[in-house]
Amino acid sequence: MLQLNNEGLMNKEAWKEKDIELPLYDRVKIAKNTQKNPTWIHFGAGNIFRGFIANAYQKVLNNNKADTGIIAVESFDYEVIEKVYTPHDNLTLLVLMKADGSFEKTVVGSIVESLTAVQARKADQERLQKIFKEKSLQMVSFTITEKGYALKNPQGAFFDIVLQDFEKGPLESYHTMSIITALMYTRYKEGAYPITLVSMDNCSHNGDILKEAVITIGEEWHKRGFVEEGFITYLEDQNKVAYPLTMIDKITPRPSKVVQEKLEDLGIENLEPIVTSKNSYMAPFVNAEISEYLVIEDIFTNGRPELESAGVIFTDRETVNRIETMKVTTCLNPLHTGLAVSGCLLGYTLIADEMNNPVLKRFVEKIGYDEGLKVVVDPGIINPKEFLDEVVYERFMNPYIPDSPQRIATDTSQKVGIRFGETIKSYMKDEVLNAKDLVAIPLALALWCRYLLGIDDQGASFEISSDPLLEMLKNELKEVKLGNKDVSLKSILSNESIFGVDLYEAGLADKIQDMFNELIKGPGAVIRTMEKYCT
Repeated sequence: MLQLNNEGLMNKEAWKEKDIELPLYDRVKIAKNTQKNPTWIHFGAGNIFRGFIANAYQKVLNNNKADTGIIAVESFDYEVIEKVYTPHDNLTLLVLMKADGSFEKTVVGSIVESLTAVQARKADQERLQKIFKEKSLQMVSFTITEKGYALKNPQGAFFDIVLQDFEKGPLESYHTMSIITALMYTRYKEGAYPITLVSMDNCSHNGDILKEAVITIGEEWHKRGFVEEGFITYLEDQNKVAYPLTMIDKITPRPSKVVQEKLEDLGIENLEPIVTSKNSYMAPFVNAEISEYLVIEDIFTNGRPELESAGVIFTDRETVNRIETMKVTTCLNPLHTGLAVSGCLLGYTLIADEMNNPVLKRFVEKIGYDEGLKVVVDPGIINPKEFLDEVVYERFMNPYIPDSPQRIATDTSQKVGIRFGETIKSYMKDEVLNAKDLVAIPLALALWCRYLLGIDDQGASFEISSDPLLEMLKNELKEVKLGNKDVSLKSILSNESIFGVDLYEAGLADKIQDMFNELIKGPGAVIRTMEKYCT
């Protein structure tokens, strides 16, 4: 039997017999180098980090283009370190799932240390302080989700935890952005050494969002006398601290039971997934799709790893913006959201199964090809049509990617403004196109409103995925029942902060309203309405 830990890896021949690739470098030596001269620390120890970023860096290490590893830090769900990282010596078994059903299996060992950013764990706190004092530290990266950077609630008021951090100062920080700012203050006091903070989260202008959060906290601490003005100058000096934009794209869904069973059939033990008290779904293995993209603005102040040798694209700010805009507003994310809300309503639990439904397949084709490509931003280095083809006909249709519409439907209120609002704006600005001619995009927004009822197309209740605006939105729809006629959505559709655009000014609000009324006529109305508009 095989164990995913340092001792287990000593039996190299046994792993090779199972067609599992192992790290090609001396992991003990890399770990020792990292202790002395850390270069890369990463916050957010989830699946996309383990299954994409860490694996990319492993390729750099395999090619002898680096001699230190990554230090992983969890600032939100500490159980991840205790229950997944530590028992397996920070190793991950990566399983890439191809559409033909075959697997590529790799043990990823580039993560050589893992820490928690919790005040009570003094040893971890001291280690973090020491890491940030080192001149060698080049990069701090993040995959903490878009919510991890938010300092304010949807109403524009600072969260209570952030207000507490403002008052208590750097020594008692709890919000992830406060923790980072406090560690940056440590680095500033040690010598104001240069460093680059890299958000690798799937959100628009992620580097700018990160920069704004860190500087805001620094300024609030300065007002209260916790830090000097020179610290703010340091955070704002682009020659000292850089905040590049990035675009990341890879599907790393929850652990698959099928994958777990196949790995266990190979004789690998102790692979049971866990669900933490904070609802993180993780396992010692990560199952993921083959396709992956990471594009980074190349503005590093203290050097960086040679990730381009692993397929990462380094380019200028404008190109990153164009690629991110292409993906998020036209060629992937809007299609994902359309499938998410419609899939939940129609009882699907896998995206690939949805794509076998000709109505749903045509729905996403209309969003992407018929409406999105007309206003797509061409990044120049990735062809939008080819990217969209890969998304629709390879990635979404891969039956071995256990990605669910329920997962993708999470936080939709935070996404529709970018995923659909930006395309609507482009139509409004175009001298030839007319936003009123859109069909699939308004249908997607109507379907989202219908989804918020928590009643599927057969009339049965289902659990709505978490969303920061969920209670407010449900309250707006609390009187709506299937079979109602002429329900008004004005309180929702007039909320420009959600959609990023005035839907009434765009001439779409009435169309969405009419579609919604068709969707609530009774059981079966969702699929009938989609058939009507997706032919």
